[in-house]
Amino acid sequence: MPADPAKLQFGIQNIADADGYVIAAAGMTIVFVALILISIFISVLPRLLEAVSTILPEPAQHHAVGGAPARDDAIVAAIAWALHQQHAESSNFVMLLVGILFIGLAIRKHYEPLLLVPIGFGIVVGNIPPIEGMTLSVYDEGSVLSYIYFGVSQGIFPPLIFLGIGAMTDFSTMLSNPRLVLLGAAAQVGVFLTFLGSLYLGFTPSESGAIGIIGGADGPTAIFLSAKLAPHLLGAIAIAAYSYMALVPVIQPPIMKLLTSREERLIKMKPPRIVSQREKMIFPIAAFLICSLIAPGAIVLIGMLFFGNLLKESLVTDRLANTARTAMIDIVTILLGFSVGASTQAQTFLQKQSLLIFGLGALSFAIATAGGVLFAKFMNLFLTEKINPLVGAAGVSAVPDSARVVQMVGQEEDPHNHLLMHAMAPNVAGVIGSAVAAGILWSVLVK
Repeated sequence: MPADPAKLQFGIQNIADADGYVIAAAGMTIVFVALILISIFISVLPRLLEAVSTILPEPAQHHAVGGAPARDDAIVAAIAWALHQQHAESSNFVMLLVGILFIGLAIRKHYEPLLLVPIGFGIVVGNIPPIEGMTLSVYDEGSVLSYIYFGVSQGIFPPLIFLGIGAMTDFSTMLSNPRLVLLGAAAQVGVFLTFLGSLYLGFTPSESGAIGIIGGADGPTAIFLSAKLAPHLLGAIAIAAYSYMALVPVIQPPIMKLLTSREERLIKMKPPRIVSQREKMIFPIAAFLICSLIAPGAIVLIGMLFFGNLLKESLVTDRLANTARTAMIDIVTILLGFSVGASTQAQTFLQKQSLLIFGLGALSFAIATAGGVLFAKFMNLFLTEKINPLVGAAGVSAVPDSARVVQMVGQEEDPHNHLLMHAMAPNVAGVIGSAVAAGILWSVLVK
């Protein structure tokens, strides 16, 4: 891994000093190049395997492992105590209400409960008025919370989340239809356009890069990049990213319906082909090599994603894969969510900048959704077998929520139109695309 990813590849020199438009255009181009190369590789992989069929024996199909949802409900006493503190400042009180709102949305509305419950309770804990002489905050050196927050501030937790995501992700839908990979690249337009918008509003290039990645709808990636580029904005960016992930079923359907006709929403796509186990084993290694050559800044996230997937698909490390996708990712999610919530203290969070970040994050997510849908319509101009444009909305990396929204909107028009498996292809491609976009921005903007 390169020690200092200060420049992009292909001889682009001093791009960090270039105009924001150049950075955005170069970044979007590199994301497309990376995913186009992956798409081409996926297309030729079956033929390559036929040519070397004697090298690898065909393993038996792997069994799926499910997870069990968790419930949490022992917070009333702590909240009541916090609200009745005589010396609580009004700003802390506002943040306590925000934390309670997050917990309420998670419990009552089931909006990303595995994320919003830890984040919400972390906000409550982080905004209890400080006790004189005691080190309790995540920002107090030597406090217990500061050691937990170390995993966030140093970018340790997000790659571990990616390891677990890789271990639970099935790339077979993407391997079966390589052209859908491009929709995951198209959705990253939201990242780079919001980067430009943030520059226009007066944010520094580093801050703009961290804000733009919200459009990828990938919380761990947003946390990783903001910790590297704009740690002072980490709390606001993380809360915005996870909030919009939770609101995918609310934000995406109106955009999808606005940009598509009823005829387009009724398009049926043929079932994906069956993908061999060999293809699934070779893919994470080859895709990692492609991405690392094009965007070396993405090696940390992409490497852990594909390592986790290799654990799953190798069929000889079931125990490691099972641990990564269950116990480990659950533990890291708890620590990540709680520490991010605890870091959003009133004096740093309740600022004008936070409102701008939330507004830009919403814009970024909307543009990403529209970008995927419009690019699917553009592709249909050249295809005989049409793509349902709704599938393009799944190019953001909110897995599997965006794919479920595509299925829901499609079945509103035709209950027999099953788009879920097709939508999973750009959905998982979006995970790769957002990580590559983050790597590009880090490489360009890191000081």
